[in-house]
Amino acid sequence: MAKDEIFKSEKSIAEDFRFTAQVAEVFDDMLARSVPNYQQVISMSAQILSKFLKPGDTVYDLGCSTGATLLELARQLGELDLKFCGIDNSPAMISKAVLKAEIYSKKEQVRFMEQDITEADISGAGAIILNYTLQFIRPMLRLEFLKKVHRALKPGGVLILSEKIISHDPQLNRAFIDFYYKFKREQGYSEIEISKKREALENVLIPFSSAENRKLLKEAGFSSIEPFFQWFNFSSFVAVK
Repeated sequence: MAKDEIFKSEKSIAEDFRFTAQVAEVFDDMLARSVPNYQQVISMSAQILSKFLKPGDTVYDLGCSTGATLLELARQLGELDLKFCGIDNSPAMISKAVLKAEIYSKKEQVRFMEQDITEADISGAGAIILNYTLQFIRPMLRLEFLKKVHRALKPGGVLILSEKIISHDPQLNRAFIDFYYKFKREQGYSEIEISKKREALENVLIPFSSAENRKLLKEAGFSSIEPFFQWFNFSSFVAVK
């Protein structure tokens, strides 16, 4: 796994964050060191999916990046005879995902497509994964996108949504951000790297509060919505059609 050192230099150019080939090369390390309890959320998602999915169901991962989530879900849910499809608009990410599927001999079970997730045909899905993806969609477009996700799910299908979140209480929000930066320092990121990454994401990643995400899911048509994990300013929800 290549180490994420994209923002290590003080001379690194400050520009909006993009999912380039350079980012794809180090993305697995970036996730592991930037998203608290990343693997735990995948394992908890697998437990939820095992209760709702039936043999032959298809699980879509929208914004699948390098395929890490789907390949791990395929491993943990191997006895259920499921199909998995990852969709991402980054050619570099999809290239890495396809290579991983070949390495782990999962090509027949797990496929990946380079496509805009807002345009992809995901109808008949048993489950849809939206992990740290919705936050990159423009706020005014999120509700219509979630309505599409809801329509695509089979009756009884589930959505797993994980997001970075904010608190509208200024004191709590500042505390949660401080805890997060402490976490990143503990993962080996320098103050320069943390600052540069924050600047690069400022106009790209726009988080909502937990209540705002739940409101969106309800307005999109989901009948049951529950958080199943939270670490300060990161939260995961399960929503059932």
